[in-house]
Amino acid sequence: MFNFLLDGASGSDAGTWIVYGVLAVLIIAFLVWTWVSSKKRQKQEAEKLASLKVGDKVKTIGGVCGVVIAIDDAENTFTLETGSGANVSYIKFDKGAIYQTAPAQEAQIPSATQESTAEEQKEIEKTASEKAAPADPAQPAEENKE
Repeated sequence: MFNFLLDGASGSDAGTWIVYGVLAVLIIAFLVWTWVSSKKRQKQEAEKLASLKVGDKVKTIGGVCGVVIAIDDAENTFTLETGSGANVSYIKFDKGAIYQTAPAQEAQIPSATQESTAEEQKEIEKTASEKAAPADPAQPAEENKE
């Protein structure tokens, strides 16, 4: 296809320079396209983190799924509630650990829990640390015989 450009019959190397020019333009266009798509992806991630609110369902990069119960913008962290029933756990994550989010369903979240205060966060952390205490090694764990 480009053989007519590379023909030496014209007596100059103009064809070679045209090929180099086309390659240079293609490389520059590819780099610009990559840079623009990277900026777009970073903007989407920043919007996702900024829109995070209490009650949102979250999946972390480690595969932990749960509901956001507290957000600390100063430390750039959030507290995630996982499990159900008597097996509820509270885990504190960095916001960068978010892989997927699903918005909260307004019917399930009371308006009082939309904004948690520092006292509520401390109470949650205290409860979580109490529940995370290891079981007494002298007593065997109960087995479910159902």
